[in-house]
Amino acid sequence: TAQLFGRPAPRLIDENTIEHMMPGSVIFDMAVESGGNVAGSVMDEVVIKNGVKIMGQSHLPSKVPNHASLALSNNFINLFIEFYDQESQSFNFNLEDEILDSSMLVYNGEIRNEAFK
Repeated sequence: TAQLFGRPAPRLIDENTIEHMMPGSVIFDMAVESGGNVAGSVMDEVVIKNGVKIMGQSHLPSKVPNHASLALSNNFINLFIEFYDQESQSFNFNLEDEILDSSMLVYNGEIRNEAFK
């Protein structure tokens, strides 16, 4: 899943992709509450398009807390790996990077995220 704090979820699976999936496939939109990563997902409903089930369960982390904790820890590890420079053994804070920019709240004492000002 992909979600950006304070912004609508980016569309990862469009209608064209769904049309080319095999009937019986299941897509679980874990970002349905913030607009959804999947075209046609509806919060707390199962939508069927071309035989593909699109499930949009709200508050999913509260329903599977152990798995949610594992997913969150994996997200943190991947974020750290993305911005860690092995050679200098330090983090590379490229503030032009969209992922880093959207996830960094404060840098050098400056509040960077408008939602927290």
